Amino acid sequence: MAIKRRQLLILGGLAIGAGIGGAAVSGILSRQSSAIAPTDPKAPITNNPKPAKSTVTVQRSPNPAPKGLYAPARGDMRIVVISDLNSAYGSTDYIDQVKQAISFLPDWEPDLVLCGGDMVAGQSNDLNDGEIAAMWQGFEKYIGAPIRKAKLPFGFTIGNHDGSASVYNGKFSFERDRNAAKKYWNNPKHNPNLNFVDRAEFPFYYTFQQDDIFCLVWDASTATIPPEQLQWAEKSLSSEVAQKAKLRIAIGHLPLYAVARGRETGGNYLNEADLLRALLEKYNVHTYISGHHHAYYPAHKGKLELLHTGVLGDGPRRLLSGDLAPNRTVTVIDIKVETSETIYTTYDMDTLKVVDLSTLPRYIDAPNGRITRRDIEI
Repeated sequence: MAIKRRQLLILGGLAIGAGIGGAAVSGILSRQSSAIAPTDPKAPITNNPKPAKSTVTVQRSPNPAPKGLYAPARGDMRIVVISDLNSAYGSTDYIDQVKQAISFLPDWEPDLVLCGGDMVAGQSNDLNDGEIAAMWQGFEKYIGAPIRKAKLPFGFTIGNHDGSASVYNGKFSFERDRNAAKKYWNNPKHNPNLNFVDRAEFPFYYTFQQDDIFCLVWDASTATIPPEQLQWAEKSLSSEVAQKAKLRIAIGHLPLYAVARGRETGGNYLNEADLLRALLEKYNVHTYISGHHHAYYPAHKGKLELLHTGVLGDGPRRLLSGDLAPNRTVTVIDIKVETSETIYTTYDMDTLKVVDLSTLPRYIDAPNGRITRRDIEI
């Protein structure tokens, strides 16, 4: 019954074989992220304004990685980023690259797993309630349960196929999708193991803290983030807990700037990107992580780093610049907390080789502005 879902985007070039020495790590660019005084002394309403740090000591390997894959040196904190896992509309299963990546997660020994959205394949009113529920059951079987079994904190943003915030005549166009997503994530059995700061609107927008990293998740499942949510974001980022963190990260499904062919049209990237970037820069957000474009491109613009994550499921896309073949990726971020240095190791999940940053375009001219590869100083 499921119609073929729009084939989605993806990433860029590669190098380095699994297990081959001298692998090319996909780029280092340091950004200082010193805290600034909040302009609004009123912190957001939270259910845990001062998250407690874990007292559990976990033994970590110096170079953890799945067997046979290039093993980067571990930072003070490690995040593994996945995105866009789904296949055809209504699909309850996942392709082999998704399943393999999920099986690899414990071997990278991350402190946190982040997902850029599109975890299921909704956004079709041809799907009935049972079919929508079955998609989340499939997610639970192949994604949710294995991540919980590995005891990995799982942060995510809602994608347009998970629970689009599109509105028509004052109502959500895909309200059943949003209700199903809310039901799944607020089931205590599906606890994502996050140290929440504010979960009042979870799973659509919320904040949490992992060790010394403060994470803000907003609902970028459509191109417009409502004013009230932007007010919430500013209060959250200006709060004491956010500003005392060593690093701040924001995550949303749609990117600020387009990077992929077929996704350079309006509605596929956030409106008023420069204003949103200015908001994040104002509170020293280090990196904005996004999905949706199915093309891997690590960039920066102004003071903000931009991680455009590649697709892991169906529909890899080509970048707007260059002629690299599309592929599927997973990115491991190692963070040196005291210096705010982030080191990316991005794996092509079709070949299990590491993406060579130097093969990606030096810059991309998106319809709403130029962004520059993260290792290129301007």
